[in-house]
Amino acid sequence: MSAAAHVSVRDYLYEEPGPKTKRAIQIGTAITVVALTLLIVWVLRLFASAGQLDAEYWSFFTKWTTWRFLALGLLGTFEVALTAGVIAIVLGLALMLMRTSTYVVLRGIARVITEFFRGVPSLLLIYFFFLVIPKFGVKLPAFWMLAIPIGLAAAAVLAEVFRAGMNAVPKGQTEAALSIGMRPFRVKTKIVFPQALKIVIPSLISQLVVVVKDTTVAYVVSYPDMLQNARVLITNYDALVSTYFVVAIIYILINYGVNQLAIYVSRRSGAKIVTQTNIKPV
Repeated sequence: MSAAAHVSVRDYLYEEPGPKTKRAIQIGTAITVVALTLLIVWVLRLFASAGQLDAEYWSFFTKWTTWRFLALGLLGTFEVALTAGVIAIVLGLALMLMRTSTYVVLRGIARVITEFFRGVPSLLLIYFFFLVIPKFGVKLPAFWMLAIPIGLAAAAVLAEVFRAGMNAVPKGQTEAALSIGMRPFRVKTKIVFPQALKIVIPSLISQLVVVVKDTTVAYVVSYPDMLQNARVLITNYDALVSTYFVVAIIYILINYGVNQLAIYVSRRSGAKIVTQTNIKPV
């Protein structure tokens, strides 16, 4: 394999830093580490002076019942995230097919829907399902009042991710299939989409991080996810700092693991991870 095969997109975009730049990077990194260390020490001293590091605020984490309660909430988080993910994938595929359709009306409708749900915050959609929908006589369980709006918001992003994957497949394959008499829709579903799916799998995994983070607003509908269960622990033990600290670490570890999985799959497949910030609106 030639050396060119090992050149990444980053290598094309950025030159190799020289000795002075490397030295400046090292100095900047050292200063940043020292500053962060001092900040952490300062925060810990504030917590200690306020008594937040006392054993009474942390000892309940040695109990199995505490971790079991948090684990039940984490299970609820995963259930919502996976359900919203399925909704997002199905609707995202539908919007992508409409957006790439030969019919102008379908393309226009899909674009309006996609831009709307990309622009509206998930929390606002959740409030809509929680406060507005019931006024029309539609009563949904808290689970669906959380999963549906999160899925709708994610579907708009995934629609563009799928579309980016479709556009990444060489046009020559579509032209060759059309030249032998295949219908455009069949070409899209049988030839182009299977290749596009392989390209966008890392991006689909990466978007799961956003879905998991969106579930943290479950308190709006009183759904027992991990953060809601953490609020119960805070009420019972009057331990706000320690509880939120532990829950934050758990969320960080989960999202870090998902991100690392996306990066691993991306490297194995050679596909670039597509996010909401690098999707072209055209």
